[in-house]
Amino acid sequence: MYKNSERFITAFNRIDKALKSHLHKKEMGFSRAVRVLSDTNATIKRYYDDLLEFAELRNAIIHNRIDVSYAIAEPHDTIVERIEKIEKDFTSPKQVKSAFLKQVVTFQLNDSVQKLLQVVRDRGLTKLPIYINQDFKGLITHKGIARWIANSMNDNQQIADATAKDILEYEKTDNHLFISEEMSVYEAADVFTEQVGKGNRLAALLITKTGKEDEKLVGIITNWDIMEI
Repeated sequence: MYKNSERFITAFNRIDKALKSHLHKKEMGFSRAVRVLSDTNATIKRYYDDLLEFAELRNAIIHNRIDVSYAIAEPHDTIVERIEKIEKDFTSPKQVKSAFLKQVVTFQLNDSVQKLLQVVRDRGLTKLPIYINQDFKGLITHKGIARWIANSMNDNQQIADATAKDILEYEKTDNHLFISEEMSVYEAADVFTEQVGKGNRLAALLITKTGKEDEKLVGIITNWDIMEI
């Protein structure tokens, strides 16, 4: 059975090696590498404070050993489990395709509003991708539906004849972004955060093979999904 200090140092060294590999700088210190890479790597950014604290703990374990085989202090189980999770997330990041790929229900621009609302009722969907054949036209959300209803409630004939095209007129055109199925879940979370920082609250990320709009839609990450990451 390995001691906690041994497990901690093993995970720490693997992270250290991966940091230097990402930066192509073998001589850079651990803490410095964390600070540099946190600007571009979503996983390192997420665990930034933990990693800097672990650097101090590693130094305490290594430099305060009583002898080669005995550490002056053993990290708690939760600390060891935490650094091992970080090591796994960094060296083998979980991609969106392993968590969010699924058969996506799509609609055509001339589909009736009645058809859309039946799907919303029966399947609980709130993000509805709209196409003309294979050409993406926009994303309908529950907010867009509510705006359309509020503006059409006095015209029963208009409601009866309405199509997805009518609702799209009440949607923000920038309520979505396309991403690659290879993107990590933490990078996806950062996309939502960055857009909020720009004053744009996304409704969803639309997943295709390489992140191109003209590719087949293979998954959706909603703003609710991202809160669970």
